[in-house]
Amino acid sequence: MIDLHCHMLPGIDDGAHDLATALAMARVAADDGIEVTACTPHIYPGLYENATDNISAAVDAFRSAVAEAGIPLELTFGADIQIVPELLAGLRRGTHPTLHGSRYFLFEPPHHTVPVRFAETLFDTMAAGYTPVITHPERLTWLDDDHYGWFVDAVADGAWIQLTAGAVTGDFGRRARYWSERMLDDGIVHILATDSHDPAHRPPILSAGRDAAAHWVGPEEAKRMVDERPRAVLADQPANSIVPPPAGRAGAPIGRPQRRRGWLSRLFAGEDEA
Repeated sequence: MIDLHCHMLPGIDDGAHDLATALAMARVAADDGIEVTACTPHIYPGLYENATDNISAAVDAFRSAVAEAGIPLELTFGADIQIVPELLAGLRRGTHPTLHGSRYFLFEPPHHTVPVRFAETLFDTMAAGYTPVITHPERLTWLDDDHYGWFVDAVADGAWIQLTAGAVTGDFGRRARYWSERMLDDGIVHILATDSHDPAHRPPILSAGRDAAAHWVGPEEAKRMVDERPRAVLADQPANSIVPPPAGRAGAPIGRPQRRRGWLSRLFAGEDEA
């Protein structure tokens, strides 16, 4: 298994606060069968002023510590990037890292505030050749029936969705589990990741989420979410060359008569946004 979202680097954001905690997380990940972890600290202007250079240096140092401890875990990196005006400029400059230097990057909506220019920001990054991986939408406090279509549209236009493994198992409560199951059922989920922050309360365990997802999408598709698609990201394969999530159980997202065309599709067709 491959975990593309983990806050394991010591002392760089709200994840592991020291090296001992980070190494404990690495042991948990390896024991769970995770082979590769992407260390993805927050980039959040005014709070976590991280950038490619300091993240890369932190990964190099931590990689040496992991090897010295004899933990069989490979490390790469990216960042959990907040929706901010300078997001695309940072990707282009290289100050905001993509996942393993690929076209894929973690796109983090704000947890408690409905973002402005959500669809437009997605459009800008995809038009520039990047593939945004929207992180943990199932845990957003503002997600409701009115905003759910935003994520259906985003997937229709080429963005990916990543669920937190612990949300699928119920560790983040009923609400996050409901939205996780709905997204799985509607066929809009590409990846599961741990979004781990510590070895005990939010550990880097992926297998339980994979097994829980298998009840909704089957074991083969659940394996794709933690292995095949993450490997394709690391290899920088084009999104259209990778097996997509299966359609919803009715052949289309639940509640919709046919697979919804996204915001970009309607824009280029000259239609008003519904």
